[in-house]
Amino acid sequence: MCGLSGEIRFDGRRPDPAAVGRMSDRLAARGPDGQGLWTRGAVALGHRRLKIIDLSDLGAQPMTDARGELTGVFNGCVYNYRELRDELRGLGHRFTSTSDTEVVLKAYRQWGTACVEHFHGMFAFALVEHRTGRLVLARDRLGIKPLYLSRTPGRLRFASSLPALLAAGDVDTSLDPTAVHQYLSWHATVASPRTVLNGVRKLPPATVRVVEPDGTHRDHRYWQPSYTRRPEYAGMGASEWRDAVLEALRTAVRRRMVSDVQVGVLLSGGLDSSLIVALLADEGQRDLMTFSVGFESEGGEDGDEFRYSDLVSREFATDHRRLMVPSDRVSTALDGAIAAMSEPMVSHDVVAFYLLSEQVSKEVKVVQSGQGADEVFAGYHWYPQLAEVAREDEPERYAETYFDRPHADLARILQPHMLPPGDVSGDFVRAHMAVPGAESALDAALRLDTHVMLVDDPVKRVDNMTMAWGLEARVPFLDHELVELAAACPPELKLADGGKGVLKEAGRKLLPREVVDRPKGYFPVPAIRHMAGPVLQRVQEALKAPEATERGLFRESYVAELLAAPEECRTRRGANALWQVALLEIWLQTHGIT
Repeated sequence: MCGLSGEIRFDGRRPDPAAVGRMSDRLAARGPDGQGLWTRGAVALGHRRLKIIDLSDLGAQPMTDARGELTGVFNGCVYNYRELRDELRGLGHRFTSTSDTEVVLKAYRQWGTACVEHFHGMFAFALVEHRTGRLVLARDRLGIKPLYLSRTPGRLRFASSLPALLAAGDVDTSLDPTAVHQYLSWHATVASPRTVLNGVRKLPPATVRVVEPDGTHRDHRYWQPSYTRRPEYAGMGASEWRDAVLEALRTAVRRRMVSDVQVGVLLSGGLDSSLIVALLADEGQRDLMTFSVGFESEGGEDGDEFRYSDLVSREFATDHRRLMVPSDRVSTALDGAIAAMSEPMVSHDVVAFYLLSEQVSKEVKVVQSGQGADEVFAGYHWYPQLAEVAREDEPERYAETYFDRPHADLARILQPHMLPPGDVSGDFVRAHMAVPGAESALDAALRLDTHVMLVDDPVKRVDNMTMAWGLEARVPFLDHELVELAAACPPELKLADGGKGVLKEAGRKLLPREVVDRPKGYFPVPAIRHMAGPVLQRVQEALKAPEATERGLFRESYVAELLAAPEECRTRRGANALWQVALLEIWLQTHGIT
């Protein structure tokens, strides 16, 4: 829930409340139910509120502790806030609201920066210590909630979205060649702390940053599960792992029903979202609201999977809504979806999530989503190939199976001034694979996908598109205890049955076999994949615009080649190369970056 923003000065000047106000205004869609601004000394904080927990004004932000020692802004939800409130009461703390934000403030007073280790949830927050002037920034373990940073010598600004920082002004919008290299290599993923802009960075997941009044800071990474076989699970067989995974998922789903408003489910009809529905029904939920989206066919490709979502809805008697989107609606929604992107995202389901969220937000404020299961439980097609290689060979095999294109190809795509000096994306992967704590090549790949690629592609995509409509999405497959369990699970159990084997076995206890054994699905948006007329026209306009010519990001010969055959040029992973190139340029133009 919500959007936060703020500024801290290091040069003796007062913060600019007008700049913080502009950031807060840009975050209005994330928090349409209230707003607040607070300033003291060198710090100003802004907040936009989406009312989910404690619907009264007592939950308004920025929130100052009753003792006047701390002020904070918070985005997200601490699912165990009630248990923590009881624990903190037992330690002598008094509460004036029933909000999880107040629990965060009291937890910081009790445990300092270690408070994050007590939280089950998704969150980003900023806290100011009145006495010291110190600013504390933090982000949840899996980066579900974003926090963007823009620093100059005299100040630091922060916000829940990159466009909010742009609204404040004074941002270096030159392009970061390393980030562009990652974007073109990893299907538009740019790993924390980078973004495509030199002047904007991201606080990494599972990180607490303490910023001193003089501008110095220190970071603490507070969580990283071990991708090894742990002693406490020794001797467990396949059925015991199945039951352990099912029980951990049940707990994760139950936690994410904590709310003072109704919670629905985004139901694609795939294994992951169907399991969420089944577990909620098993917990006694009745008339659960579920939502699906589909698109018109293009190029002979079906655009919906309603037969599966309808099957699950009937099986568990949900209050189901399905949205069929005509192709012309895709093109008209495209600019809105791109405007909602904190960073450029090429996956076709961005528009699907955007359009689905628009409709769902009219019915509920909170939904659960099945995002993350493929990375956590090895559901993608490239994982079996990685399981066969030795550790020393894995970075190269990972690049062959995951990268959109090799480093050598970028020389004919990018203008020389945008080429970094070496294979920076490959170097990143090699360095990550070499870090201790992963037992096998597959373990190292799953660690990379879960803690880097997942965070800065699918997770970011869901957050941006749902929050564009004031809809909070909760992702039980990224419950940190479930992720810890999955990390310790033997790889062969995850790879079984074509991928996600242990999860499929859990699903067979609750779901119709037709849902468990179906081919892997996704949010298909054929109008984009096949460059339908209006989408192609938008792409052509962007690549031929004066801003694109002046920017000189891509080689003209390469762009001409793509435009001459818009459906034929595909990356190694099968993505439409024209869409990938054009989306970056459209995003830059949409956000006024010249």
